[in-house]
Amino acid sequence: MKEIFEWNRIFYNDLPENFALEVIFRSTVMFTILLLTLKLAGKRGVKQLSIFETVIIIALGSAAGDPMFYEDVGIVPAAIVFTVIIALYRGVTWLTGKSKKFEEFIEGKTECLINNGKFSIATFKKESLAQDEFFSELRIKSIEHLGQVKHAFIETSGEVSVFFYEDKEVQYGLPILPAAFNKKSKIIESEGVHACTFCGHTEEQKPGTAKCEVCQKDEWVPAIKTLRIT
Repeated sequence: MKEIFEWNRIFYNDLPENFALEVIFRSTVMFTILLLTLKLAGKRGVKQLSIFETVIIIALGSAAGDPMFYEDVGIVPAAIVFTVIIALYRGVTWLTGKSKKFEEFIEGKTECLINNGKFSIATFKKESLAQDEFFSELRIKSIEHLGQVKHAFIETSGEVSVFFYEDKEVQYGLPILPAAFNKKSKIIESEGVHACTFCGHTEEQKPGTAKCEVCQKDEWVPAIKTLRIT
């Protein structure tokens, strides 16, 4: 009597049993490549999920989906992939609990983006975070200028958390609304408090040109000191 299913093809796709060793090797290599690729993509590339969580989802999703749709993918190799991924997951989890440096490499760490109303330039360079993208995040939180912000952090999930000055402590800051920010210029037209468009440093300026004493850039915009409306 003819069998309904070709069991050897379904489970192994007619591959030799020692192919399992190759599957284990392939899974380990691809897991590592995924981890490093998403690490290089940065926190904003995998917003809301940690890099490690994203790797697990991608790896398990692919391993589960392929044998469902493709007849040339055996169930046993896919099951081996699952086993290897779970083993790697437990191994990485164990290492993150044992080593703070390894945990920071895998999950990243919270970084300060704004400190006392000024950009933390070194953090921006490290995070490869676009200024326009960051301004958009702040505007969503009803922020009009950096003088309203005491501290802002980028979390390991890629989210931006903000701590505000009290109204009585708000200072002059770099405006982030497009209409105001786009007035930036290398020529200072009137005397008053201006903000460096690169680092957010504010200082009194007279008409003419000037370099920022913090970052040495020379593009300015009139600073504002409005209170935050909530």
